[in-house]
Amino acid sequence: MQDDDATSFPDVLAANAAYANGFGLGGLAPRAARGLAIVTCMDSRIEPLAMLGLAPGDAKILRNAGARVTEDVLRSLVLASYLLGVDRAMVIAHTNCRMAEGDESDVHDAVRDAGGPDTRSLTFLVSGDQNGTVREDVQRVRSWPYLTGLEVGGFLYDVDSGRITQLC
Repeated sequence: MQDDDATSFPDVLAANAAYANGFGLGGLAPRAARGLAIVTCMDSRIEPLAMLGLAPGDAKILRNAGARVTEDVLRSLVLASYLLGVDRAMVIAHTNCRMAEGDESDVHDAVRDAGGPDTRSLTFLVSGDQNGTVREDVQRVRSWPYLTGLEVGGFLYDVDSGRITQLC
């Protein structure tokens, strides 16, 4: 449903007004102060900066469903690497991820069952082997010809304990 007069957003607009009143990040440099990029899932249980002991400005955060290394992620990593001070990247998947359950047809069916449209023309990049997928995605970054100097590691974040395990 499209709502042009923003009546669906008064709670977040009010919260933003309060945030802006105490805003202290003005003038923060656009470069990643810790030289880090984080590729992770859009899941709201993940707090990328907090879980790694980072502060605003320390890292570039790239999020999508399933923490997948897509063409857009690769494009963003090139920009981050050459223009924004990034020299290392973490690909961080997480436990209990919907994109690691079932297969593509299961997700298409779930969208349809939730009242959504026919999504069979989309690829959701579902994987039944999450650890293997993280390793493949890390290798994809490592072998991308535009990212030759980027150090990359693959990790799994446990949403129940907050712990990260390195996979590769």
